[in-house]
Amino acid sequence: MPAALCGAAWLANAAKSDTLTAMSAAEDINTGENDALLLHMAALPPILEDMRAALASPLPPEAAQFCTHGRAWAATYVATLQQMVLYAETMQARGRFGAMEEDLTLLIVGEYLTQLHYGLPMSQGETVRPADMGFDHLPGHNHEAVKALMRHGNHASRRRKLAALMAETGITEADAGLDETHQMIRDQFRRFADEKVAPFAHDWHLNDTLIPLPLIEELAELGVFGLTIPENYGGLGLGKQAMCVVSEELSRGYIGVGSLGTRTDIAGELILQNGTQAQKQKYLPIIADGSLLPTAVFTEPNTGSDLASLATRAEKTDSGYKIIGAKTWITHGARADMMTLLARTDPENKGHGGLTMFLAEKPRGTEAEPFPAKGMQGGEIGVLGYRGMKEYDIGFDGFAVPEEAVLGGETGKGFKQLMHTFESARIQTAARAIGVAQNALELGFAYASERRQFGTAIYDFERVAGKLVMMAAEILAARQLAYLAARTKDADQRCDVEAGMAKLLAARVAWAAADNALQVHGGNGFAMEYPISRVLCDARILNIFEGAAEIQADIIARHLAQ
Repeated sequence: MPAALCGAAWLANAAKSDTLTAMSAAEDINTGENDALLLHMAALPPILEDMRAALASPLPPEAAQFCTHGRAWAATYVATLQQMVLYAETMQARGRFGAMEEDLTLLIVGEYLTQLHYGLPMSQGETVRPADMGFDHLPGHNHEAVKALMRHGNHASRRRKLAALMAETGITEADAGLDETHQMIRDQFRRFADEKVAPFAHDWHLNDTLIPLPLIEELAELGVFGLTIPENYGGLGLGKQAMCVVSEELSRGYIGVGSLGTRTDIAGELILQNGTQAQKQKYLPIIADGSLLPTAVFTEPNTGSDLASLATRAEKTDSGYKIIGAKTWITHGARADMMTLLARTDPENKGHGGLTMFLAEKPRGTEAEPFPAKGMQGGEIGVLGYRGMKEYDIGFDGFAVPEEAVLGGETGKGFKQLMHTFESARIQTAARAIGVAQNALELGFAYASERRQFGTAIYDFERVAGKLVMMAAEILAARQLAYLAARTKDADQRCDVEAGMAKLLAARVAWAAADNALQVHGGNGFAMEYPISRVLCDARILNIFEGAAEIQADIIARHLAQ
C-alpha cells in the first residue's frame, strides 16, 4: 500500500478511535477523583500566598528584565489561581458548579501550576522557569495538593470528557458566575451582537469601512457610552464589571464595535475625576448620550509607551493655546468631535510635569475631508486588523484651543490625570480580549464540528478538540481575573496591578485562541473569506495597545517589589 494511503488509513482509524474514546470519556474520571482534587484545590490558598511572597522577595544581584518580567508573569498566574479557587468555592455555594465549570477549573489550575513550576510562556519564544527568576523551586512544588493537581488536572481523560460535553451540548463556555443583573446585561448585549454586529463584521473588515453611524446611534440608545457615567450626568451609573460584560459581548461580535466605548470611557473618566464643574456639565451628558464622539490623542511618532517624553507643544496665546506637533495612532480621529489631547505647555520641563490635558473640540470629518479644522491635517494608517474606526496620523500647525479647554483648569497635571484612567482602560481592554478569544473559540468549534475528513468531523481528532478545550479553560481563567480587577476598581481601590495582570493574561489568551482556531481551520483559515482570518488580525493588537505586554510586566514587577 502506498505510504500516503497508509497515512490516510491510520488517520481514519485514529479518528474512529478518538470518537469512541470521547464518547466514553465521562467514565474515565469518576466523581470521587474530582472531589479529591477539589479538596486539594481548597488547600492552595496558603501555598499561593507563599508563592506570591517569594515572587515579591529581593531580586538576585544579576537580575535583569527577563527575571523581573518572569516574576510578573508568575505573579499573574498566582493571582489567576487564587481567583479560580474563589470561583470554585463561590459556584459550589450557589449550586452552579456543573460538570463544565468543575472540569475546566481543574484543568486550568493543573495546567497553570505545572507551568509555574516547569516553564511559563511569556510569549511564543520566551519561556521563564524558576531558575530564571532566582529560585531553585517555587514554594509548594513538593506539596501533595500541588503534585496531585499537576498530575490529574490537565489530564487527557479530562480533556476528552470536556470535548464530549461541548460536542453534546454545543456550549463552549462555563458559567461566568455573574449575578442576575450582570447576566441580564450580558444576555441583552449578546443578542445585540448576534443580530446587529456579527453578521456584518467581516464585510466591514474586508472593505475597511467605518462602523455605520446608525449602529453607533443604537449603541448610544442602549447606554453603551454612558455605562459608568453617573446618572446625574445622564449616564447609567453602572460599575466597571458592567463595562467588562458589555465590552466582551460587543467585542465577541467585532472588536471595532467593542472598542467604541473605550474612548468615551477614557474621556468620561478624565472629566469626571479632573474636570471643572462647567466641563462636567458640558461634556458628560453629551458623551453619555453618544452625540459627542471623543478620541484619545496621546501617542507621537517617536513616543509610544514613554508618554512623559511627548514633544507636541501647546503655546500660549491671548485667547488660549495653539497646538504644534505630530500625533499618531489616533483611533476614530476623523469622525471624533472632541480630542482628549496631551501636549507640553512648559517647554522648560522635559518630564511629565510639563504636560497638560486639553478637551479640544474639532469639527467632525467626512470621507472627502477627514480633518476640516484650520491648523490640523491628517492621513489614514493602513492596518492589518482592528478596523472599523480607522487609525490616523495627525499634524498640528497652530490648531487653536481656548483657555477653558484645559482639563480642570490647571496646566502641568495632564500626565497624572491620564495615568489615573489607565486602570479602567486596561480592564476594558482585558474584556475586549476575552470577547475576541470567545469569538475565536466559537468559530473554531463550529468549523471543527462541520468539517469532515477521513469520514468523521475533525472535532473527533484529539488534538483538534484539545485545542478548543484549552481555549475554553483559559478564557474562563482570564475572565475571572478581569472581574477581580473590575470589582477592585468598583470598590474605589487602587488596581493598577490587577488591571495590568488582567490585560497581560487576556491579551495572550486572545492571541493563542485566534492562532489555534485558525490552525483548526487549516488552509481555509488563511483565506480572507473566513472570519477567523479577521479575528487573528484583531487579536494581535491586544498585546500592544493600552500598554504593551512588556510594559504591563514592568508595572507589575515594580509593584511586586513594593
